[in-house]
Amino acid sequence: MSDDRNRSVLAGRTILITGATSGIGRATAKALAGRGATVILGARNADRGEATRNEITNTTGNPSVEVRLADLSSQHSIHRLAQAVIADHEQLHVLINNAGVINPRRRETTDGLEETLAINHLAPFLLTHLLLPTMRASGPARVITVSSAAQAMGRIDLDDLQSSRRYSQQRAYNQSKLANVLFTYELARRLEVDGADGPGGLSATALEPGFVRTAMRPPFPFSLFAALSTSADTGARASVALAGADRLDTDNGFFFDRKGNPTRTTPVSYDTTLAGRLWNISAQLTTHTPSLPDPA
Repeated sequence: MSDDRNRSVLAGRTILITGATSGIGRATAKALAGRGATVILGARNADRGEATRNEITNTTGNPSVEVRLADLSSQHSIHRLAQAVIADHEQLHVLINNAGVINPRRRETTDGLEETLAINHLAPFLLTHLLLPTMRASGPARVITVSSAAQAMGRIDLDDLQSSRRYSQQRAYNQSKLANVLFTYELARRLEVDGADGPGGLSATALEPGFVRTAMRPPFPFSLFAALSTSADTGARASVALAGADRLDTDNGFFFDRKGNPTRTTPVSYDTTLAGRLWNISAQLTTHTPSLPDPA
């Protein structure tokens, strides 16, 4: 798509990006604002949020960039974020669930949940559901969840989903990134059953941005990390392409690689029984009753 065409498409879109003050999220926000989108920066820290907003508006010349504070480890804060977005915007065309963490030690949130699972999986699950009514009314619209190549190494342990019995940062991270994919595929199936996908409707997509140099580094030697990784701008390309596509109501249930090409994921990610069980447990852990029907 040409820059002019891309700018024309994005000029009418409102996009919320979580984890937007650093790394891939910041690069994604800057690129989309530069093409004329109204961008809502999900930020945990007010100072960093304002600094990011100022940098993006000054660089792009786009004044339609705003900050909404949210601590994604807190479900109360996620509810407040959704309420603020809904109150201030009649439409929301794209939600990019980008925020993520890797924790060297097991930590619990104020809700009593293991933090990696809470931020990387449960936060996107809850925020997406809270915003779905607005997105459906705004259609066509798209949910983009940033997973990772680590999904291929993930294993969902439903009996120890919160790593209470044993914890390793890589295992917890891999599990959360696989959960992103299972959530996306299950959401896509439920949208289809509900008749909410298709022309003018919603699509649920996920992606892996590649091995990106950000503050969130995997737990292995820095020299290897530096040699294999790429820039945040490069890592943002798939998110930008999906948010800036001509149509947002296509590719429901697809996973994209860092170049924006559809690709298959680990075999277990297509286990619909596992996806359904994870969905139900996630609903219980977020004390939220999803409105979408069971595809079974």
